[in-house]
Amino acid sequence: MNIAQELERLSKLHADGVLSAEEFAKAKSQLLSSPGLSSVPFKSIRRQSSHTFCGLPLWAIAIGPDLERGEMRGHARAIFAVGDMATGWLACGGLARGIVAVGGLAIGLVAFGGGAIGVLVALGGLAIGGIAFGGGAIGAIAIGGGACGYYAFGGAAVGVHTVSGLHQDPEAVSFFQHYFPWLKSLVHQ
Repeated sequence: MNIAQELERLSKLHADGVLSAEEFAKAKSQLLSSPGLSSVPFKSIRRQSSHTFCGLPLWAIAIGPDLERGEMRGHARAIFAVGDMATGWLACGGLARGIVAVGGLAIGLVAFGGGAIGVLVALGGLAIGGIAFGGGAIGAIAIGGGACGYYAFGGAAVGVHTVSGLHQDPEAVSFFQHYFPWLKSLVHQ
């Protein structure tokens, strides 16, 4: 069992009431003072604004492990949040959740990321949303290498009205030319 797993186990035991606060603190300090731990290059950042709006700090940054708190990933929660995990109105991180989310996995109203799930717009390697742009795109309007949607535009497109290498539905062509004129050069007349 590595140190991170042991810290998580101790935190869970403390949260469940098995360990008292004193026992938890003692076990944690023993674990953190174990030989060889000081040579591990942990770099972490924890910062946040002292100003708040709607009960949230204006900004927060949480990157890397915080062994004192038993956290292996930083979780920033703020209006503008940046961290390993970020939750806020504008969130940026490995896992980002917010109104506007940018990250490895981004979830929000508008999402940009490797995997993007956006209620309104999603842009990413895999994009799922109302309007989805991506290598793989799934949405009411989907544009991508592989696209699946009511209106779908892509190399391989599946949906009610599609534009693909194999099929060009006239209604879909008209729709995409009207709302996405920059795609016009990709449609064969």
